[in-house]
Amino acid sequence: MSLTKRSVAMMMPVTDIDRSRTFYSESLGLDYTGTNDEGSAIYALEGGSTLVLLPRPDSTPSESTALSFEVDDIHSEIRDLKGRGVVFEDYDLPDFSTVDHVCVLGAEMAAWFKDPDGNVLCLHQDT
Repeated sequence: MSLTKRSVAMMMPVTDIDRSRTFYSESLGLDYTGTNDEGSAIYALEGGSTLVLLPRPDSTPSESTALSFEVDDIHSEIRDLKGRGVVFEDYDLPDFSTVDHVCVLGAEMAAWFKDPDGNVLCLHQDT
């Protein structure tokens, strides 16, 4: 068995499953496939992977990036998501800053935003 050839299921705890389902379905445009017996919202992602939003009323978000989406055109994706109400984070630190929401990190560009629970999500594009 080789894990490198398997799809991945990403488990994301959220405090309000209905609010999160609206955000991930409508704001991000992900493909909602249903709810399991636990009440988790399930999303099909490209390549056979799955995002599972776990109902956890007492959960707290991670301060690190929880999920990153690889995109072909980061600027186009930002425009599209902003049009759907997504708010992007901006940073201005000595070794880390964004211009028009985008930070260049070596051979990659990245932009961050948060879901309704404060989970940090990212778009990234190889340059």
